[in-house]
Amino acid sequence: MAENFPSVLIIEDEAPIRRFLRLSLESRDFTPLEAATGAEGLSMAASHIPDVILLDLGLPDMDGLEIIHKLREWTSIPIIILSARGKEEDKITALESGADDYLTKPFSVGELAVRLKVALRHLNRSSSSAEQVFRTGNLKVDLEKRQVLISDKEIHLTPIEYKLLSILVRHAGRLVTQKELLRDVWGPSGGDSSHYLRIYVSQLRRKLEDNPAKPRYLITEAGVGYRLKVD
Repeated sequence: MAENFPSVLIIEDEAPIRRFLRLSLESRDFTPLEAATGAEGLSMAASHIPDVILLDLGLPDMDGLEIIHKLREWTSIPIIILSARGKEEDKITALESGADDYLTKPFSVGELAVRLKVALRHLNRSSSSAEQVFRTGNLKVDLEKRQVLISDKEIHLTPIEYKLLSILVRHAGRLVTQKELLRDVWGPSGGDSSHYLRIYVSQLRRKLEDNPAKPRYLITEAGVGYRLKVD
């Protein structure tokens, strides 16, 4: 039966961490694959085609960013970074290099499982209209009808507010960097609009959140970007 479970390639040089991840993944119905070096990880990614890759940035033979670049030359397999590097610039660099998500060590098994499920959801998302309706908590976004509802009551959004929300919906559960949002909402010249991004996120929270000061849906990853939380 295990061969039917989603496969997760762990590229991590520390054996105790690999063992911890292997046991944690097996207990949650994932099939773990293991690689102790970057070269081995690249080889296994090509030969096994895993569903998700967990990548440590600090490997003995090559930097994790180099591995991301090599993987992105041929595959869109979701990559989740697991790293002790917790600085904002490290997260931004990894995400802009092609990683899909970033977890700073130490992290909980529960949080890792949620991030994996989100990555698989994106991987398996169909383009059918049924998949155009997003729900979390009492928030519903119908991308086909361009309709946003809170507790079944329609909420009016400005065009920019809706565009911003729709981008976060399409990447629900994943961290979207400020740079990505600025580019996708305001275009190539959006790099100078970070002030407006904060304003529009604040406006969205006032319309969507019960308590904008303690948001349930629109989560800020300080200095990096935003995440639309899923239940």
